[in-house]
Amino acid sequence: MTRLAQRFGPPSFYREALAIALPVMMQFFIMSMVSLIDNFMVASLGDISMAAVNITNHFTFVYIVIINTVCQAGGIYIAQFRGTGDSEGMKHAYRFKVIFAAVMAVLFFVLCRAIPRLLIAMMTTKNAAQEEITIIGSGYLTLITWTFLPLALSSAIGTSYREIARPKVPLLISAASTLINTAGNWILIFGNLGAPRLEVTGAAYATIAARVFEVAAFVWYAARTRAPFYAGFIRLFHIHRRLVRKILCKSGMIFASELSWISSETIMIAMYNRRGGSEVVAGMAAGWTIANIFFLIFGGIWTAAGILVGGALGSGKLDEARRRAEWLKSGSMAAGLILALPGAALAALFIPLAFSNLSDVARTTSFGLVLVILAYLPLWGLLNVQFAISRAGGDTAMGMITDLTVNSFLFVPGAFILSFATTIPPVPMFAVLKLTDFIKWFICRHFLRKERWVKNLTVTHETSSDP
Repeated sequence: MTRLAQRFGPPSFYREALAIALPVMMQFFIMSMVSLIDNFMVASLGDISMAAVNITNHFTFVYIVIINTVCQAGGIYIAQFRGTGDSEGMKHAYRFKVIFAAVMAVLFFVLCRAIPRLLIAMMTTKNAAQEEITIIGSGYLTLITWTFLPLALSSAIGTSYREIARPKVPLLISAASTLINTAGNWILIFGNLGAPRLEVTGAAYATIAARVFEVAAFVWYAARTRAPFYAGFIRLFHIHRRLVRKILCKSGMIFASELSWISSETIMIAMYNRRGGSEVVAGMAAGWTIANIFFLIFGGIWTAAGILVGGALGSGKLDEARRRAEWLKSGSMAAGLILALPGAALAALFIPLAFSNLSDVARTTSFGLVLVILAYLPLWGLLNVQFAISRAGGDTAMGMITDLTVNSFLFVPGAFILSFATTIPPVPMFAVLKLTDFIKWFICRHFLRKERWVKNLTVTHETSSDP
């Protein structure tokens, strides 16, 4: 086998990986396009409305990251139990997801309804349009809190379908949900088909309707088809305590890693929001909306790694897991390059069309941000697969150490220095701060070579009884 073949693996491996990843990527693509359409509709209301909705959506994003942390922790075990054919083990891991995701939903619901204005104001300190953004954003956030619990339950079921290699189920349900969201936006934002013109409030109502439909569809389908992981409400709390302790240990480290990352991102956003007025906030938000289309590869990477590497580990095929991990690293970096090259042309064409109602400054900011993100895409593809491989084998310490170290000692101090000691614009600020991701890659490379992730987590676990 040539050196290139050893690094990338056989075409048959990528056919298998793509069969797993493509439905997930398609789901993310549909969600990104709907988000883009949503932002296009909101952008027609002007810079301030665009800024208010997207500042609010950042808090929703923080919530989603926390929910995904819970689902990733349980998903490590679902993927490996699938490798051994242990349906009862999958049910226990799924119950963990539902219970702890619901707890997080309640906590975020209370927090966001108690201090919505304070949360929005913290993200727009020193911004020239802070008061206008806070008024609109706090009202939108109060309504969006009603989506938190449905989103938690949908995430628990949807991610479980991916972990048992059935990603088409969440793809179809999410596609239907996003169509409802888009139609609802068109009707309620602008007052079409005889509905009242609700503008930003209408966008919130449309999102609520879509989330309610999504969770109802997931529960109905999982119960009707008797999904191997699914446990009804009556037996939801019949959960193996030893497994809960193990997953909590893993999720604690994943939570520390994700909390460090999302906190550093939040601080960075607050720092660059200090530059200028609503045009800066709206421009950066529009850029992230475009960038999310390219981020679809990350969902495919995580799902493919969890199934292909985690399944091999759960089956005791450790050497096969090592080979698959190497092939995924090479393939993920190549995928980032392939997506990045045409991305700039797409952004140059699309931003003036989709965000024509934003100011010139906002559109220029948006395009600059997309170019920087595309330049980093190959590195982020590699970095994501490093984290995914580590977590597939239960090594959640690597991500925690990497994120806490780099974010605490380099990224966050750098954000404060660039914000308070320089006049550097938001896009160059972002580009400079993200250089720290090269250090993350180096640390992850060191940890993966130690092979603490090469572990079958199912061999010592019994699900038939509780100690």
